[in-house]
Amino acid sequence: MSLTKIANIGLELQDGVQNTAFQEDVGDTSVASSSQEHDTASISVSGPEESAYTQIKPYAGMPKEVLMLHSSQACYRVPREILFWLIIACTLALIAMTIAIVALSPRCLGWWQVSPVYQVYLRSFKDSNADGIGDLKGIKEKLSHFEYLNIKAIWISPFYKSPMRDFGYDVEDFRQVDPLFGTMEDFDDLLASMHDKGLKLIMDYIPNHTSDKHIWFQLSRNGTELYKDYYIWVNCTKDKPPNNWGIIHFWLQKGVDGFRMNAVKHMLEATHLRNEPQVDPDQDPSTVDTEFELYHDYTYSQPGLHEILTNWRVEMDTFSREPGRHRLMVIESYDYEEVEKTMRYYGTRYATESDFPFNFYLLYLPDDLSGNKAKELVDFWMSNMPEGKWPNWVVGNHDKPRIGSSAGKEYIRAINMLLLTLPGTPTTYYGEEIGMTNVNVSVIKDPFGKFNPNNSRDPQRTPMQWSDKLYAGFSDSETGTWLDIAPDYTTVNVEVQQADPNSTISQYRTLSLLRGAELALSRGWFCYVWSDANVFAYLREMDGYKKAFLVVLNFGKDTETDLSSISELPDVFTVHLSTVPLSQKTFSKSSITTFKGQGLLLEYSSNRRFHPNHASECFVSEKACYMDVLDILYRC
Repeated sequence: MSLTKIANIGLELQDGVQNTAFQEDVGDTSVASSSQEHDTASISVSGPEESAYTQIKPYAGMPKEVLMLHSSQACYRVPREILFWLIIACTLALIAMTIAIVALSPRCLGWWQVSPVYQVYLRSFKDSNADGIGDLKGIKEKLSHFEYLNIKAIWISPFYKSPMRDFGYDVEDFRQVDPLFGTMEDFDDLLASMHDKGLKLIMDYIPNHTSDKHIWFQLSRNGTELYKDYYIWVNCTKDKPPNNWGIIHFWLQKGVDGFRMNAVKHMLEATHLRNEPQVDPDQDPSTVDTEFELYHDYTYSQPGLHEILTNWRVEMDTFSREPGRHRLMVIESYDYEEVEKTMRYYGTRYATESDFPFNFYLLYLPDDLSGNKAKELVDFWMSNMPEGKWPNWVVGNHDKPRIGSSAGKEYIRAINMLLLTLPGTPTTYYGEEIGMTNVNVSVIKDPFGKFNPNNSRDPQRTPMQWSDKLYAGFSDSETGTWLDIAPDYTTVNVEVQQADPNSTISQYRTLSLLRGAELALSRGWFCYVWSDANVFAYLREMDGYKKAFLVVLNFGKDTETDLSSISELPDVFTVHLSTVPLSQKTFSKSSITTFKGQGLLLEYSSNRRFHPNHASECFVSEKACYMDVLDILYRC
């Protein structure tokens, strides 16, 4: 060791000796005095001096050499090593636990699974410029309405440039917004505002047909080489419906969150273009004028259709790579009793198509309104749906009569409860949340209605009823609205109902919030419990989660339901929500009384589950179990 360094150590030792803490630990001050008299040049870390050196206890500012000498002593080394290995063990345990939790965690539900989808019929939602017709700026004005309802996904009817012979479904230009609804800047502003609020925008995409004003059609008709096969051209006496591929990249790049694919089963036709066979072969062909009088063997769901849809899914998936930015693909196809064709739109185990095809079967509930019919229609979908797929439910849209008119006003709330407590994604047509019904309009605007008034779709497309002001708060027009306002708008409107905690919209909101908050409702088991001429009842439960719900819906007349034979159910239920005012707070399972059109959401707590002993009566799509100790979900 150099003399300079030894000298420095000596000085530091001298400072340490003079340290109060050190002096308190030294028995004889003469030792300290004597040590100071040594020539610092003779200090060494060996021999007798080393013994005195190592007797110095740790102190603040000690040199490295002193620290190293003390750190090797057992009283310091052992605790340090114990702490080191404890940290290593805890770190490894945390890593292992994290890996286990990730491996066992179920897939998180997507935005299109946790929220209802709300259909906006653009012409009738909100008019911002007083021309009597709804527009894009009008939707932006009412974004708070979706937040109030706890709705995150909004599907908007077509707003492409169009001659409006079919109110927007006859597209002239897929890359332009029709001036009737605003500008592209209005669309961009709406989309940005929605995303700022955590809302998702779903567009209507129309791949099967265009307007005859579309540039593709004009170029194809003129024989332009690139476009001549965009449509089917045949020398015949009747026009043939055109086809096109549409364009989804343009809108995906803008940031839209999904598409509802319109009328996909019509996209392809057999090349031979033979006449389709008649349902009644003896019927005079000249009298055939509806689709239901023909078997559409050559024009519906032709070979190659699902390959197209699979390719679209692949394209949309390339835009879905960011977390939370899944691009939804929904298929519209009315296949009626041929439900297997509808289920094919889910895809196969090897190739995915849509996230779900629209389920229109509940639209037929009013045809035979009863508890048994409700169960039959629900089970028709659930029992045919491929295992593990996600269901959805529709009770109204722009093409079908409003459920409040077809089933009756007294059933609106029970049907909303059905919609929001079934497993899967509910779809709400604008106005259903307040109980809007069909309107007998004074002037028919629907092209189908002009051809046949019985087929008019105007009654279910009347303007949204926002308040009791002139034109129901829909428009400030001085010349009226594009369709008549419903006569009941002074009482059936958003503003009035929001002030009433027992109103239709308040109950809708409560159920929507509950669906998002309760695991049993959002992703739990669904089990049939009871059905008869009046009542349809089912359970929502989750393994490991004590809270469960019994839903009892009356689609008939006043009745009493006895569930005492079901041993898995508790003896008493608590009323969580009733669609009619009810003072009763609990029900015995042997006597659940319901009135015509009433819905009951009953809550109970139990460790006993129903589904293990009733596998054929129960379904689950995104299976998961709950661990109460850690408050987590895990695969089971």
